[in-house]
Amino acid sequence: MFGRTKKKAADPGAGPRTVTLIGKPGCHLCDEARTVIEQVCAETGAVWEEKDITRDEELHRAYWEQIPVVLVDGEQHTFWKVDPARLRRALAS
Repeated sequence: MFGRTKKKAADPGAGPRTVTLIGKPGCHLCDEARTVIEQVCAETGAVWEEKDITRDEELHRAYWEQIPVVLVDGEQHTFWKVDPARLRRALAS
C-alpha cells in the first residue's frame, strides 16, 4: 500500500483536505492508523496518501521514533494512535 494515493471527489468550491500517513511496512500501529484514515477520509471526502520512511531518508530522520505519524495538509496532526473523532474535527475545520 505504500506509495499509493487514495482520492475522493473534491468539492468544486474548495480543494480537498489531504491526510498523509507516514509509516513503514510491517508496523502494526501503521496498519491500525491506515484503517482509521481510510474510514475517516471516505466519510469526509478528504484524500489520503502514504509515505514509507524506509524509502525516504529525510522522513526517517524526522519521524522514525514516532511512526505512524499523521499529517493534515502537511502539518503534523498526531502520532502513534489516530483518534477518529479528532481527525474528523481536524478535517472539518
